[in-house]
Amino acid sequence: MRVAEEYGLAISLEPKIFPDWNGSGCHTNYSTAIMRDGSKGMAYIEEMMKKFEGKHSVHLELYGQDNDKRLTGVHETSSFTKFSYGPGNRACSFRIPTSTLHANGKGYIEDRRPASNIDPYAVTGLMFDTSCLDSKHSDQLVSQYKKWAEWLKTAPIEKA
Repeated sequence: MRVAEEYGLAISLEPKIFPDWNGSGCHTNYSTAIMRDGSKGMAYIEEMMKKFEGKHSVHLELYGQDNDKRLTGVHETSSFTKFSYGPGNRACSFRIPTSTLHANGKGYIEDRRPASNIDPYAVTGLMFDTSCLDSKHSDQLVSQYKKWAEWLKTAPIEKA
């Protein structure tokens, strides 16, 4: 953004600027120690996908303002309303790299739902809570994020 200023340009983090484009995402690669050592195989990832599916709408509350405009199900995006996953599939909510599949679960997964304007701490916190803590704190995370978002609307911050 600072370099763009030098040239009189502005950078937008809006997830969908042009109607017939795929938009801007912040795909988030994620792994746990178990995924990195591959000790529980693909079954571990399958179970994790069930957890993420159960919290799909909760995650999307924190995955970027106007993200519903980006996640249309076309242009290599998933659906905003329906959770999906698959190996090598760039049109899913979660892409499982083919290298992770071929190594029987050793590797990482990619959450393709976050928009470019996310709070990375909120996204990673929610991912960890869902996958490792069985969603013990998700309600609290969402509540706190919403309070912050409301405060931000009236915050005495310099606007561009």
